Amino acid sequence: MRRLIHSEDDERGAVSVIAALLLVALLGFTAIVVDAGMLYAEKAQLQNGADAAALAVAQECARNLSSTSCSTVSPLAGSFANANANDGLSNVQSIVLAKAAGNVTVTTGAQEAGGESNRISLSFARILGIDSAEVGTSASAQWGSPIAGRTVFPAAFSICQVEGQVDGGLQRLGLHGGSYANPSCNYGPSGTTVAGGFGWLAQDAGQCGGYIDLATQEGGSAPGNSEPPNCTAVFNKWLTDLTAGRHPTVLLPVFDRVTGTGSGAVYGLKAFAAFEVAGWKFTGGSSAPAVFHNTSTDVGAQACTGDCRGIIGRFVRYVSLDEGYTLGPVDAYGATVVRMTH
Repeated sequence: MRRLIHSEDDERGAVSVIAALLLVALLGFTAIVVDAGMLYAEKAQLQNGADAAALAVAQECARNLSSTSCSTVSPLAGSFANANANDGLSNVQSIVLAKAAGNVTVTTGAQEAGGESNRISLSFARILGIDSAEVGTSASAQWGSPIAGRTVFPAAFSICQVEGQVDGGLQRLGLHGGSYANPSCNYGPSGTTVAGGFGWLAQDAGQCGGYIDLATQEGGSAPGNSEPPNCTAVFNKWLTDLTAGRHPTVLLPVFDRVTGTGSGAVYGLKAFAAFEVAGWKFTGGSSAPAVFHNTSTDVGAQACTGDCRGIIGRFVRYVSLDEGYTLGPVDAYGATVVRMTH
């Protein structure tokens, strides 16, 4: 009868094989966890950089299509992409620019000092024969002039107050008849914007402003000299900004015709224009001063005196990041909006 002999060396060998297999699996999981986490962080940085680069190029194009920074070799893209990388390095693979359509797409990739473009070195995955991985992302932004959206302040102004006046001097935008009015500037009888009305646009319920769509005509003119209702927060913000030395800017609709009178008036709206507020004068007012920054010291000869009611400031070129507007082609009235598309 043959005896079975148990060998401890056989067990040790079997355990060594199992341990080796487990070690490979462990290293594989480590590679997945550590290197995948690093790749995720790198992609997040690249995405931030691509977003910032696309917005920066779009903003520059909104200001000046002829600028070298509004081009497929824009230096803005690289500077903003690098600024969002922890090591200050990234690679702008491409800038696809469609000026006529008003959009730009920036594609970025990883970059290491002395390394291959668009790739990042891996650590634990090297054990498995994977030395590096490609990392990249893209972002798109668009620009254009607003054609629909909610105006913050419920008033429209004549096109002749805007044409040729963008980046010009201070203007006094009257909201009621009086000796200061300019009857040659598309005003109605008696020097008022609308005969028998104050010139306010229809407000949305509970809002200072209202939704404006340039494709339609906007009705609504309210009689009276007082400031419009629901605008306390708007005036308080302007007050805070001006007191702090900042220049509040509001997008105002521009009309080129008016039909009807009083509350039945209908404006023919043409564009939005950017107006930098310097002061104002109204009757009444619930919280913010009804008269603010309305002296010759503040606004010179444009101070609103006597029976004048209105706001003082200048039409400017202004690029907004507000996402609440529908965009169309860039017009000549100074207001443009830039936003991410994806």
